[in-house]
Amino acid sequence: MKTNNVTQEMREIAEIQIKELQKQIEYDTKDYTLELLISKFKKGDFFIPEYQRKFVWKPKNKSLFIESVILGLPIPFMFFAGCDDGRLEIIDGAQRIQTIIEFAENKLKLSKLNKLTHLNGFRFNDLSSAQQRKFQNRTFRVVVLDEKTTDDVRQDLFNRINTTGVKATDSEVRRGSYPGKLTHFVEKCCDNKDFTSLCPISKSKSLRQERFELVLRFFAYLYNYQSFVHDVNSFLDNFLSDNQETFNEDQYKLDFEGMLAFVKRNFAYGFAKTKNAKATPRVRFEAISVGVALALKEKSNLVTVDTSWITSNEFKELTTSDASNNQGKLVRRIEYVRDRILEQ
Repeated sequence: MKTNNVTQEMREIAEIQIKELQKQIEYDTKDYTLELLISKFKKGDFFIPEYQRKFVWKPKNKSLFIESVILGLPIPFMFFAGCDDGRLEIIDGAQRIQTIIEFAENKLKLSKLNKLTHLNGFRFNDLSSAQQRKFQNRTFRVVVLDEKTTDDVRQDLFNRINTTGVKATDSEVRRGSYPGKLTHFVEKCCDNKDFTSLCPISKSKSLRQERFELVLRFFAYLYNYQSFVHDVNSFLDNFLSDNQETFNEDQYKLDFEGMLAFVKRNFAYGFAKTKNAKATPRVRFEAISVGVALALKEKSNLVTVDTSWITSNEFKELTTSDASNNQGKLVRRIEYVRDRILEQ
């Protein structure tokens, strides 16, 4: 057991520092409707300081944020700080406010929405009068720092908010957004011993739901790969949402476990490239898993086959190119594996 080298004197000095810095941060919490936020920003009562980053959200980010507001989803707190002249400085929330104003002034056309798909192409004025009023009456919670808060503390808070957070992966968001039978089933598949053995994943990626991502891709592509266009996230979201309660669990289980048993018998390194690999590329997993399952659907009595083509330049090219969003290459790499197995 390690000896604690922290002395009583060190504790007392640390306590003094903590209390001194705690005195520098006093705040209040206020709720503002969007209508009031817009009005006060345009009047100059709320302003963006020079140290803030420029307005960098892409159109898709803006649209998805507006979609969240319309749906009434919880929006993270914004942080303001009081000034001597009575105005409030926006420490965090500038992009949200500017997006809201852009939409309210009909300068933003919604696009690529995941939920409210019928609003794609809409501007604010295209909403019904009732929805316009509801939008303007949405309430945002704002943490307002006391005007005595120093500039150093304000900029430090901005830097902490914008650099210390870890963005959720698409798979983490998806897993949390679509609870139900299919999600639960995919989670169970992630714990399959053959799957974890044949498909090495780093601990950090495993914690960020990479196994959930791979299993979901297997089912989505197996049953619907020819309908895939180019947006993987929307494709997976729609598959998980559409099949949540209606999927055939027995068939899914049979396809998944049958595919794993075949890979275990025929591929020396499973889905990995080498014996000691610590990771499994997504495109390689998709090609092998879905290709094998498609072959087994045509010839269920296949047991062992020659898989020497796994080291061919053609397979390497199909599974090492940056082609996860390319429909043509997705189809080619999946059907390449299927056809190499079936031709035997």
